[in-house]
Amino acid sequence: MGHLDHATFGWLTPVLSYAMACIGAALGLRCTVRALDATGRSRRNWLLTAASAIGTGIWTMHFVAMLGFGVTGTDIRYDVPLTVLSLLIAMAVVGVGVFAVGHGRDRIRSLLIGGLTTGVGVASMHYMGMAALRLHGQVRYDPLLVALSVAIAVVAATAALWAALHIHAPAAVAVASLVMGAAVSSMHYTGMFAVEVDVAPSEEALPGASAMQFIFPLAVGLGSYLFLTSAFVALSPTAGERAAYASAERLTEPDEHTVDVPHPGSPHERPTPDSAPPPPSYARRVGRPLDIP
Repeated sequence: MGHLDHATFGWLTPVLSYAMACIGAALGLRCTVRALDATGRSRRNWLLTAASAIGTGIWTMHFVAMLGFGVTGTDIRYDVPLTVLSLLIAMAVVGVGVFAVGHGRDRIRSLLIGGLTTGVGVASMHYMGMAALRLHGQVRYDPLLVALSVAIAVVAATAALWAALHIHAPAAVAVASLVMGAAVSSMHYTGMFAVEVDVAPSEEALPGASAMQFIFPLAVGLGSYLFLTSAFVALSPTAGERAAYASAERLTEPDEHTVDVPHPGSPHERPTPDSAPPPPSYARRVGRPLDIP
């Protein structure tokens, strides 16, 4: 059996993967909070952004951590289509859970359905990503640790959706995202500790792409997406801020029904033709009246 190293770069990959999980969770929670305050197309767009953020954060966390994964006695390659499919599955199942919470009438039922769906989907993403591994040998799993990792994923997903429904303050969202990042990382490493590899040394070239050829550029791109989306969400006004702006604009607009009446005796006051006094019928010149034709 080959020796498995989960941190070939030291603490770099675990810490960086945890940061990615926290950023994805924080962004997803903020977008879900925005969605619950919106209606119609705006709610749908915020929920889509939340699903893509959480799914991308979880996937990036997994494969950044996998950059530090190594097995003695064999190289490691990744099947590109399966790896991309695992990313799409992560976003899709998180989307199902987020939309269940965002549009469900019974919040408790929606929370349970969304948490279960999202948790199983996250676990599926993890093990599909592991199925994309190509190495010289056979990969086996400890069933108890696999079941524990799935349970952690379900609990973490349910807690994340509950936080999206009940936590609105930015400071509370930050704390919740740190907890969610820890839960996602725990799920990942629990699943990784369930892995055993029976190495079969071979000189045959492995199919697929290496981590630095494929996983690293894709993880950097998705991480950039998370940072840019976070900046967009931070700069976009909330529903309360938009309402405050609209109220301020209404207060500063002039009233169209107000009539500006000049003060009597004002220099701007001019007699109108209807109110002008009738012309005199005579004028005085040298003390004698003179008829005016």
